[in-house]
Amino acid sequence: MAPDTQDIKEEKPEVRNFSRREVLGLIGATAAASLVGGPGEGSASAEQTQNVNGRIVRINAKPEAIAIDIKKTAVIVVDMQNDFGAKGGMVDLAGIDISGIRKAIAPIAKVLTSARHAGIKIAYLKMAFRPDLSDFGAPDSPNRLKHLPFDVGKSIHAPDGRDSRILIRDTWNTDIVDELKPQADDFVIYKHRYSGFYQTDLDSTLKKLGIQHLIITGCTTSVCVESTVRDAMFRDYSCVLLEDCMSQPTPPHSLPGSNHDASIVLAEAFFAWVSKSEQFMTALQA
Repeated sequence: MAPDTQDIKEEKPEVRNFSRREVLGLIGATAAASLVGGPGEGSASAEQTQNVNGRIVRINAKPEAIAIDIKKTAVIVVDMQNDFGAKGGMVDLAGIDISGIRKAIAPIAKVLTSARHAGIKIAYLKMAFRPDLSDFGAPDSPNRLKHLPFDVGKSIHAPDGRDSRILIRDTWNTDIVDELKPQADDFVIYKHRYSGFYQTDLDSTLKKLGIQHLIITGCTTSVCVESTVRDAMFRDYSCVLLEDCMSQPTPPHSLPGSNHDASIVLAEAFFAWVSKSEQFMTALQA
């Protein structure tokens, strides 16, 4: 029951006018107290306070090194699921070479181990649609039209023996690859567009945790990774891309050139910082 406002009395502190001599005495006493510990004591105290709240590490990166607070940091694993990185998944069935994505698995696994040891949160993103395709888009939507060549929703017999469907939630196809399975304390968030922030709980989850820095891994570099990084930057997250922890498969009959390299160059110039797994782990161990 709310108290009656008439019964609340605000007590006002007694106001006292200090003389000029008293004011000067207070200033002198404050200055003297700050010097008791000797020169530099004030800055040391500030560092100690900062260390209580977090731990600052410096990552060697391009275009310059970046300092992050690991208590305000999360590792994002983008779409490292069977449809993209396993034999029998969507990308493999489309005749696209997945060796680059497979190569990224080992460094990602090492990064996740180091991050968990340091107390850094892990968030997995999974590209998937509802079984009724209600979040796939209208028949003429770009999202649906661009995915049609990949047989989204098609029923398959998964390598593990299960009945499954391409890019559909809660199936073998959208499970995280075996080598990178989420643990109990990790977050797993479904998305139905390239960006991990579009109509998902990613932003609200990160904000509840006080996250400001994102370590980005996953696939594919120029599509879901880059889309997520751009949206993260628009929301004032500082992103560090680990370039050996991501890959961009080249579809058959595509134009020459590396989309992976182009995305890395753009990220370094405009959206984020670029580093590697070893540099990130070295920073955590320093």
